Amino acid sequence: MSTTANPHAFAQAEIEGVYRAIRERRDVRHFKPGPLEPGQLERFIAAAHNGPSVGLMQPWRFIRIANPALRAQIHAHVNEERIKTAEALGKRAEEFMQLKVEGILACAEVLVVGLIDKRDQYVFGRRTMPEMDLASASCALQNFWLAARAEGIGAGWVSMFDPQQLRDICAMPDGSQPIAVLCVGNVHEFYTAPMLELEKWDQRRPLSDIMFEDSWDNPAVTA
Repeated sequence: MSTTANPHAFAQAEIEGVYRAIRERRDVRHFKPGPLEPGQLERFIAAAHNGPSVGLMQPWRFIRIANPALRAQIHAHVNEERIKTAEALGKRAEEFMQLKVEGILACAEVLVVGLIDKRDQYVFGRRTMPEMDLASASCALQNFWLAARAEGIGAGWVSMFDPQQLRDICAMPDGSQPIAVLCVGNVHEFYTAPMLELEKWDQRRPLSDIMFEDSWDNPAVTA
């Protein structure tokens, strides 16, 4: 990798650090006890808040779950949805139930991440694609993930919940939409590959499967 001709490029060590964080980011389910260091969570949320957002709408909100009883309630609800997911998977139900899909009770911090209410007033970039609010929040969450990984902290995005029920549990306003239960904490080690790949649930597809040129399914010509 060479960027010596580009005056806007980072230093080589910084570039490698960015790509390493992207490559080694993991959706973590296994945590070890212990709190985050002072200021870490705020740094990760600040990184998320620096994410791109369509029309600069900044649709994300982060609720830190400090009440142990509330954390337990969220865990119980996620477990209910885990069982319903298994039922919906049919033949793969038993295989799915063997997977660890969340670390809500073990992690240092639990955040509920949601989209703001009254989103219809934001039209810039969303007139034909209103779902860009979710796309923007997903970019923010990726920033959070990469910042956490760079500091050696694990994060896991849990999406097995009923939005209306989680909204009620967290006293979110009508029209808002919870999109993630985010587990954050220290880890014994990071998975060498995505956990679902290690567990043979699926595998990452090669670039040739996802990269086209001019039209769908027309293989891209690469250097």
